[in-house]
Amino acid sequence: MPAPSYEGSVVLDIGAGTGALVIHARAEQDGLEIHVSPVNRPLHRTHAAVRPRHLPDGTSHAAVITPLPTGMYTVWDGDAAHGLVTVTDGQVSEYRWA
Repeated sequence: MPAPSYEGSVVLDIGAGTGALVIHARAEQDGLEIHVSPVNRPLHRTHAAVRPRHLPDGTSHAAVITPLPTGMYTVWDGDAAHGLVTVTDGQVSEYRWA
């Protein structure tokens, strides 16, 4: 399992035409691989693991996926769609895995 991240240790590759996606999760989901795909290309998936993120005000758990081309994405729970999220140009989009 990957080591935790600390403040400033994650580089977000965002800019013209791309954004980043942060998927917030619970501590018990540490290590969970979360997949996303463009809505119109469900087989074109990318993924990241939920990891602890140590920040000045406490620890949160999240998966960070970057860079992603802008657009609407399906967040997958195995073979079932968990939800939808829009990745915005040059910004960090957020999704809550609950």
